[in-house]
Amino acid sequence: MLFVLLRNVIVSTLFVSLWTWFAPRWMAMSKHVTLTPVLGWHLVPMILGAAIMIRCCWDFAWTGRGTPAPFDPPRRLVTAGPYRFVRNPMYWGAFLALAGAALFYESLALAGYALLFLGVIDRFVRWYEEPTLRRLFGEDYAAYFRDVARWWPRRRG
Repeated sequence: MLFVLLRNVIVSTLFVSLWTWFAPRWMAMSKHVTLTPVLGWHLVPMILGAAIMIRCCWDFAWTGRGTPAPFDPPRRLVTAGPYRFVRNPMYWGAFLALAGAALFYESLALAGYALLFLGVIDRFVRWYEEPTLRRLFGEDYAAYFRDVARWWPRRRG
């Protein structure tokens, strides 16, 4: 179990930080934009997003025995924690972190990146993740798919 947690920390840190830390900074540098932080309530969505992503990574390691990276996915279907409410809380956490960063740096380009991120992730989820999860987890995923919404929490009926 310790190896699974260690692997998750390493892969999650690299994989998540690539999209929520390095890519936005690379984008800003390529446009010669200086990211100057503005302290205040702007930190709330960043902290909330980070907390969601950390919890999801924990659930992937502890319950799923894997990581959030497509090349090292969970071996068991994860339906606990934030995954009880929506099927893709990790992406919501990343979006909140990016949106918070856009506010923190007062960057319209970063806000645009956050919205683009949501659009690309939606396609990735529909065209790759969901079919892959159906194939890997069969009826367990089909039941989860029926009971839990992709993006917006809903009441179970």
